Amino acid sequence: MAIVAGVNIPDNQRLEIALTAIYGIGRTISKKIMEDSGTTESTRVRDLNDEELARVRSAVERTGLLIEGDLRREIQLNIRRLTDIQTYRGMRHRRGLPVRGQRTKTNARTKRGRRQTVAGRKRVGM
Repeated sequence: MAIVAGVNIPDNQRLEIALTAIYGIGRTISKKIMEDSGTTESTRVRDLNDEELARVRSAVERTGLLIEGDLRREIQLNIRRLTDIQTYRGMRHRRGLPVRGQRTKTNARTKRGRRQTVAGRKRVGM
């Protein structure tokens, strides 16, 4: 496996797709990295030689973007700041509820967990 930015990227995928395994790199940035490194779109990771892999690594570093651990740490610090200053968004993060205005009366099952039956309630209109 090839290692780029401290992450093992999959060998059997095209380089454009494999670079998205790095946290903080999506398809658009991956295409820009490929242009900077001079690799073609159909290149697979297993077909890269050491020189091409070194060019890809340097192109990733030249982007100047936060990736992997630095990006995760930045996001965690932002969330902690919101909770410390007790903003509405911070309180939603703390309670584990949707932050961006989604409804919670009917949906939001992934955030709220499984449905819990309430004792003594009967269905209306059967």
